[in-house]
Amino acid sequence: MGKRVLIIGGAGFIGTNLSEHLIKSNMEVFCFDMSVPAKKVEGVRYICGDFFDDYSLMEALEGIDYVVHALSTVNPGNSNEKYLQGYERDFIQTTKLCKMIVDKKIRMIFLSSGGTVYGNQEIQPISEDALPRPINHYGNVKLCIENTIRTFNYQAHTKILIARISNPYGPGQDFNKGVGFIDAALKKTIKEEKIEIWGDGNNIRDYIYIDDVCRMLMVLFTYNGEFDTFNLSSNVGTSQRDIIEMLQEMGLKPQVEYLSARSVDAKKIILNNGRIMSVHKNALIPIRDGLREYYDWLLQKKI
Repeated sequence: MGKRVLIIGGAGFIGTNLSEHLIKSNMEVFCFDMSVPAKKVEGVRYICGDFFDDYSLMEALEGIDYVVHALSTVNPGNSNEKYLQGYERDFIQTTKLCKMIVDKKIRMIFLSSGGTVYGNQEIQPISEDALPRPINHYGNVKLCIENTIRTFNYQAHTKILIARISNPYGPGQDFNKGVGFIDAALKKTIKEEKIEIWGDGNNIRDYIYIDDVCRMLMVLFTYNGEFDTFNLSSNVGTSQRDIIEMLQEMGLKPQVEYLSARSVDAKKIILNNGRIMSVHKNALIPIRDGLREYYDWLLQKKI
């Protein structure tokens, strides 16, 4: 077997898909989460444990070469209500994790947020060097963790990496957990339910297929360059109205209900992916192809 990888929050959307890619690359994969997912990935070893229990976390790290930190207890939609949970739990425990992996000389990739960390920006696509201006607590918690990581990198001469992922979509996503417009739009269209859009539908996001995200993350496992922060994105902006039109072009009949705009939503987020594409040479899946591929997958799984 290859290197041993621990995915914290590995039972989630990104963690499950990344596990599949790592297994295919002959990595030894461990999933650390509160419960075992209903659908296991063949070859993955599942560890049921509490990220917020120091002893359980230390045990899970034994013998590990790489850590992918994919866990978050808050999301952009609920972070204004649950903000203290983000700071008191996610931020503090991730700081402890940084000390643990530095002491054990383990490499780590922290999955941050693309859009919420940057907030509203004038210059688009947004580069990693742009000044972050979070407009919700979810983004600010992520930024607090990022800055703590940078301090560890400077003081301990480590290379913990930060992956700012834009808006991933694809198999295994569940919009009921608070994120995933494409997931919601496809599933509700299939079930002939109304798609709720907060605002006028002109908010622009950078959607990227989950397989592309996983391939980008895998490149970072062996990255030894000068940068510590990477946008994982398509470099293309698409509005919610654009998505609805694409579904109509596919012959579908989405039903849409427009609701009052939310203060937690930035108007436009497109992330510059030039840095990651300098080390990731594969072409990305265009949004229309990704929509069709995910739609076909949902029909096959009868979801």
